[in-house]
Amino acid sequence: MKTIEIDEELYQYIASQTQQIGESASQILRRLLLGSAEAAVPVVEAEAPAVGKTDKTGKKPASQEITGSVFDRINRQDLQAESSIVGRFLLILSALAKTHPKQFAKVLEIKGRDRQYFGRSDSELLQSGSSTNPKAIPDSDFWVISNSNTTRKKMMLTEAALKLGYSETEAEQIRDLL
Repeated sequence: MKTIEIDEELYQYIASQTQQIGESASQILRRLLLGSAEAAVPVVEAEAPAVGKTDKTGKKPASQEITGSVFDRINRQDLQAESSIVGRFLLILSALAKTHPKQFAKVLEIKGRDRQYFGRSDSELLQSGSSTNPKAIPDSDFWVISNSNTTRKKMMLTEAALKLGYSETEAEQIRDLL
């Protein structure tokens, strides 16, 4: 493998052409420059849960309530256009809430030692600690604290993804969108 240097503007253009999470710069360039079918990024489809199946307890698995994947809703260009971490954080949470409207309330269980991270109102979060700076998650009935550091925001995204039924690998991919 060879290494090349490119300027920031060109790098941003290449990154904006990403079609799948995890697509490398080499794959993007191969697809753009060579246009071959071999260059296309393989799409891995998740196995759909069998309708009507139940687990040993007689309950339907949580994954059956998923209305698609958050990766279908997240637009990389929108994420790149958002210059602030908080803005990207809110966009990702909004995509999760839209993808999993019936399950999203599970994020209310995600808490810190002394703080509640998610709530149904700004006042609920303001009561859980000082300087929480609650923000509404767009297109949802939920709020999230926004003054935590980036590492904490990534942890919150990872935990939210896991609670919504994503695998560890998918949760890491969601976290890395931030």
